[in-house]
Amino acid sequence: MKRKLIIIPALLVTVLLFVQGCTASNNSPAATPVAETTAAPVQTSVPEPTATAAESAELVLTLDELAQYNGQNGNPAYIAVDGVIYDVTDVPQWKGGFHNGFTAGQDLTEEIKTISPHGVSKLQLVKAVGKLAD
Repeated sequence: MKRKLIIIPALLVTVLLFVQGCTASNNSPAATPVAETTAAPVQTSVPEPTATAAESAELVLTLDELAQYNGQNGNPAYIAVDGVIYDVTDVPQWKGGFHNGFTAGQDLTEEIKTISPHGVSKLQLVKAVGKLAD
């Protein structure tokens, strides 16, 4: 048993020396020079956004078209606030297209700003999917 305990560390040392020898630099004159490369500097600043969510969204709906997105009969639930259309389909509080007396598929700008206790603060938690047509 003692013999096995001596052989295993000896093998490990041999393997480590071999691996180290394989990765050591070769300074002999016959060695081919290797060009050193330097990594490009990493960009640390975050680029400025080029457009708001509403400006970059592709979906543009009229109020009549928005009404189809009421969260009922398998339709997604969208609401509009300040001209931006938000998808509230997966928000548990908007299940079935209804939330505290409000119905999805409408422009709720005034209701959200004047009646809702949280105002527009919760809108940053949902995805903007488009904008209302002018």
